[in-house]
Amino acid sequence: MKSILLTNDDGIEAEGLKSLRDALRDVARILVVAPDRERSAVSHGLTIHTRPKLEEAGPDGFSLDGTPADCVIYALEKLFITPPDLVISGINHGSNLGDDVMYSGTVAAAREAASHGIPAIAVSQIYEDRKKIRFKEGCKFVRDMVKAILNNDLNGEFLLNVNIPIGKIKGMKITRHGCSEHPVHFNIPNNERVYPFNFSNDELITDKLAISMSYVSITPLKRDQTDYVALRALTEAAGRLFEMP
Repeated sequence: MKSILLTNDDGIEAEGLKSLRDALRDVARILVVAPDRERSAVSHGLTIHTRPKLEEAGPDGFSLDGTPADCVIYALEKLFITPPDLVISGINHGSNLGDDVMYSGTVAAAREAASHGIPAIAVSQIYEDRKKIRFKEGCKFVRDMVKAILNNDLNGEFLLNVNIPIGKIKGMKITRHGCSEHPVHFNIPNNERVYPFNFSNDELITDKLAISMSYVSITPLKRDQTDYVALRALTEAAGRLFEMP
């Protein structure tokens, strides 16, 4: 049977984490390692001056007094003999869209797993009233998605940022990371945007737009943060810009 490491940044007692664990019980072996308290917006912070303490939190569950990234590192190094087939971070209480991914502990935990070569998903649920978050439909979608991923043996450095809309889900869209602002990009004429595989702006809708249309947004992310547009322009201009006196 396949195995899944489940974590989050809302803490071991979070409803989203518990709902997803229950939804996946018969899909794979589940091990939960989550922060002992809420650690939202800690980004990819790590605990380096103290040794995180692990405590049991029910069957196949542990809490760690560390960050979401700490939880993934500790679990992979101390609790798994062979790596899990998938790491899922969430379901987060609230969205992780656009610039949020820079600050999100939810996304950071998934990114940490991907950096170890393990497929990872960060899942977030948008809501209107925090006291009445609806996880049921989102859990069903994630369950179906996880079954498809495991059945197709996807592996490697694979990171998806999944956001679930409020209310009834119309379907899903593969989206691009939507930033809140687009200032003029590094010396590129007319603020030119270059997308791989010749995608156009219309074909690559943003995560925020997909959510506003009641679609689940699925955005592939990567660790390589190299700005290849700027790299191209900088390489062409390097002799002029960095000419030594």
